[in-house]
Amino acid sequence: MGIFEALILGFIQGLTEFLPVSSSGHLEIGHALFGIEGENNLIFDIIVHGATVLSTIVVFRKDIVELFKGLFQFKWNEPTQYIAKLAVSAIPVAIVGVLFEEQISALFSGSMLLVGSMLLVTAAFLTFAYYSKQGKRKIKFLDAIIIGFAQVLAIMPGISRSGATIATGMIIGNKKTELAKFSFLMVMIPILGANFIKIISGDISAANGIEILPLVVGFIAAFTAGLLACKWMINIVRKGKLIYLAIYCAVIGLIAIFAA
Repeated sequence: MGIFEALILGFIQGLTEFLPVSSSGHLEIGHALFGIEGENNLIFDIIVHGATVLSTIVVFRKDIVELFKGLFQFKWNEPTQYIAKLAVSAIPVAIVGVLFEEQISALFSGSMLLVGSMLLVTAAFLTFAYYSKQGKRKIKFLDAIIIGFAQVLAIMPGISRSGATIATGMIIGNKKTELAKFSFLMVMIPILGANFIKIISGDISAANGIEILPLVVGFIAAFTAGLLACKWMINIVRKGKLIYLAIYCAVIGLIAIFAA
């Protein structure tokens, strides 16, 4: 992987991690266009995902600090309950990720037909969310579990994690002003957990051929794009502009299908 490819793929990861257009699907398309084998660049994927987690921490730094302040009061207060909801939401994807790791890895084979089809599913998610009624309910524990199951669907390349979780929350009646923050914070647990497991298990040895400079370039690109996309997505959700992203996913999905 060269510097140019790392720059583009890092930018794609950072931008599409937060916009509901599927970062995994776009990375698969990018790998196909550049002729890059994903399994040989596992360390790059770990780095750019870490960059987007860092951008999430930067954007929501005040909220995260307040949550931990409440947590360390060792009371069943609102911040502690919120963290518990985040933890509960991560359980479904953690179970599926551990039990079906090999099957999930097999999905990332560069199949444009699969990616395109799942992008159409993402478009359907966003369309349903756009036409759903404005919710007024705060996120409860049952809502967190339901949204967590929606995150499981995003294991498929082409189904947007933020799109599936935000759309599901809107469909079941949660406040859209709260959903973006909850969706972005909930992903930190499975991403950090999955990357930690890959590192300690030695899986990164499969990607030891990549040079340091492309990793740095990819990290900076993903972090910068992630900052912009995270703030942008919050405004999109608040203004209810998801239909435009649904149209985008449908167009890209159809292109991927016909190009397969």
